[in-house]
Amino acid sequence: MPKGYWVSVYRTISDPEKLAAYNKLAGPAVKAGGGRTLVRGGRVVAHDAGIAERTVLVEFDSFEQAVAAHESAAYQEALVALSDGVERDFRIVEGID
Repeated sequence: MPKGYWVSVYRTISDPEKLAAYNKLAGPAVKAGGGRTLVRGGRVVAHDAGIAERTVLVEFDSFEQAVAAHESAAYQEALVALSDGVERDFRIVEGID
């Protein structure tokens, strides 16, 4: 079964305090949903039309598990804390076998 991934790229961070509040809630929510954070920040080299932005990559055992973790009450609470503190591109994608 293909794994599921959250891919999140932060275009701007306008309120670091909201991001910190989100991180405090999101980490346990991701873990409870079966997610494993593979990338969080760190160095980025962008090519072609890419922009070097903060990137987060979370792995789940399946696409369905990734979707369910995003929809969970615990993660939704984290999103409320984040609110308009960042502008990000968030996707849930299915891996390949």
